[in-house]
Amino acid sequence: MAAISKAELEVLLEELEKHKGRHTELITVYISAGYDIVSVQKQLEAEKSTAKNIKSTATRKNVVDALDKIVRYLKDFKGNPENGLAIFCGNVSKVEGMDDLQLWGIEPPLPLKTRLYRCDKDFVLEPLRELLEVSEIFALLVMDRKEATIGVLEGKRIEVLQKMTSGVPSKVRAGGQSSQRFHRITEGLTKEFYKRIADEMKNIFYENKKLKGILIGGPIPTKDEFIDNEYLTTVLRNKIIGRVDIGGSDESGLKELVEKSKDILANQEIVYEKKLMEKFFEMLGAKPDFVAYKEEEVKKALEYGAVDTLFLSKEYEKESAKELKDIANNSGTKIETISTDTEEGKQFLNLSGVGAILRYKI
Repeated sequence: MAAISKAELEVLLEELEKHKGRHTELITVYISAGYDIVSVQKQLEAEKSTAKNIKSTATRKNVVDALDKIVRYLKDFKGNPENGLAIFCGNVSKVEGMDDLQLWGIEPPLPLKTRLYRCDKDFVLEPLRELLEVSEIFALLVMDRKEATIGVLEGKRIEVLQKMTSGVPSKVRAGGQSSQRFHRITEGLTKEFYKRIADEMKNIFYENKKLKGILIGGPIPTKDEFIDNEYLTTVLRNKIIGRVDIGGSDESGLKELVEKSKDILANQEIVYEKKLMEKFFEMLGAKPDFVAYKEEEVKKALEYGAVDTLFLSKEYEKESAKELKDIANNSGTKIETISTDTEEGKQFLNLSGVGAILRYKI
C-alpha cells in the first residue's frame, strides 16, 4: 500500500463526510504510525463480543459485520504502513433495510499521531483534516538567563511545548561572597541551563521529519551565547533560520518571535494569511468596486467570471462554500481558505466570512 496524496485525501474526506449512519454503526479506526497492527486486530475481535450486547438487531448486525470486514482487511497486512492506517467501514445504504457495507482504508500522506476506535453516526475525520493543514513546522525558542520557553509554529498555531527555569541567582549576592566566586557560580549555572535547553530541543525536534527550521529569540548576549557556543547538536544548529532580538522569554515571547520573524516566515501560512487579508481590507477601503463580500454579490461575480480571488472562512457554512468553490473552479478563480487563528481572519468572519477581489467592476 502506498500513501495517498493530499489531493486524493481531500477527495476522500468529501466523500466520507456525506455518509451518515442510522444509528451509532459507522466505525472509524486510526492506527498511529509505528503501532502494532496485530494488537488492533485483537482489540477489534474483543469489540465484536461487546457489540453482541447491542439491543437493536439491525444496529448489532451492522456493527458486527463492519468489525468482521475490518479484521479481514487487516489480516492482509504484514505490518503497519510507515504512516499508519486510517480505516472507515459501515453500512452506508440510504434505504432502510438495505445493506451497502463499504470499507475505505488508506495510508495517510503524513504520519498519523492518533490511535482511535470509534463507533458513531459519523466517521471521525478531524485527524485527517489536520494532516491536510500542516506539512511542515518551525521550532521556536525564546530564552534569557532566567528562563526559556520552547514552542512550535504549526501552520498558524503557536503551541507552548516546554517551560524551563535556570536557577541562576540575581545580581544581588549574599555578603562576603567575592565577585569572582559569584561570577563563576552564575556562569556555571548558566552553562548548565544552556545544556538543558539543548537537550530538550533535541528530545522534541531531532527526529521530527516535518521540522523546517528553528527560530531563536532573546536578549542580544543570551541567545547569541547559546547559538555561537554550539550547544545544539549539529543537525539542529544547521536548521536555525533566524535569531531575533526580543525581550520576552515566556509565551508572549513566542508570539513576539513569530511577529518579528515575518520576513523569514514570508511563505508560511500565518504571515501569508495576514497579507491576504490586509490586501482584501485595503481594497475594500480604497477600491470598493473591485471587492465583493456578501454571498449574493460574490456568487454573481463568480458566475460572470469576474472573480480573481475567492476568500472563504473555514467557519463559513459548508454547503454554500462548496457551491461557491464549484463555480470558482470552473472559471479559473484562485481560492483562499481563511482561518480564525489570526485577528484578520476573525475580522473577516465577522464581516461575512466570504469575499472576493474582482478582475473588473460589474
